Amino acid sequence: MIDRRTFTKATAAVSLGTTFNAPSAKATSDPHASFGELKQVRAGLLDVGYAEAGPAHGPVVICLHGWPYDIHSFVEVAPLLAAAGYRVIVPYLRGHGSTTFRARSTVRNAQQSAIALDILALMDALRIPRAVLAGFDWGSRTADILAALWPERVKALVSVSGYLVTNLPAQQHPLPPKAEHTWWYQYYFATDRGRAALQDPQYRRDLARLVWDEVSPGWRYDEATFARTAAAFDNPDYAAIVVHNYRWRLGLADSERRYDRYEQLLADRPPITVPTITLDPELDPFLASTDGTAYRKLFTGPYEHRVLAGTGHNAPQEAPTAFARAVLDADRLH
Repeated sequence: MIDRRTFTKATAAVSLGTTFNAPSAKATSDPHASFGELKQVRAGLLDVGYAEAGPAHGPVVICLHGWPYDIHSFVEVAPLLAAAGYRVIVPYLRGHGSTTFRARSTVRNAQQSAIALDILALMDALRIPRAVLAGFDWGSRTADILAALWPERVKALVSVSGYLVTNLPAQQHPLPPKAEHTWWYQYYFATDRGRAALQDPQYRRDLARLVWDEVSPGWRYDEATFARTAAAFDNPDYAAIVVHNYRWRLGLADSERRYDRYEQLLADRPPITVPTITLDPELDPFLASTDGTAYRKLFTGPYEHRVLAGTGHNAPQEAPTAFARAVLDADRLH
């Protein structure tokens, strides 16, 4: 096993300033990288599929993926953290991969607090009292919510794109047209045509590939890399979960009453007090800027902001060394 000192030497090429060097635009993710045999555990409403790496009794890091991605966004991050002595847990979010609902009658709901409670239930099922949380896209939002509402369960946080807790009232106001254009699929999924596309095996892959290309303009992945992740979209609940997530954000799908109290707390924009490193990918089209000022006031604990140069939206897969470095450093923030 590689200790932290060896890991530090191995990653010495990563800048320790505020801008981190990403892999060359010509680099590809390793399509042969694998987590090995996945695990399953009953947790709350779900039977959660997850990858695990590192020593069983090491400090825990939970890595959370976004859409349209899966656990393989962390396939090169996990061994770096495991080599540094961490127990790394990478779960499929609801509607993805081998994560399934335990009851057919459960509403296929993807509102933000429901997904956060999934991860809290996973931690309980695995008897994990506290963990470092690291995520991007849906994963950032989920990790942010856990850090805001259950800070006693979060040792430290790495959040790509900063504070992503959905503000439902703000969602009712339009953005500048150029920004709205970037979110085209959100409006597509508000239509029956969009739902039908997600239900079609070929169209949902074509749609995901298009999003990958648009939001990570410098990432050169190959067919095997895409296919490895696209398999996670064959989950029978995938279309329902994705559609509900984006319709709920726009106020076009109902919440469940069981989550009302959490959403009421989140509506107040609770600050995040745990040690945090926020990461802004330089080439991510969703970011209005990369200086972090838009959300800085919402992180009130030990804090650092970094920009991932030459990196798009899928930060952990495009810049795994810099992402792993952020996890290690967040765990040492005071």
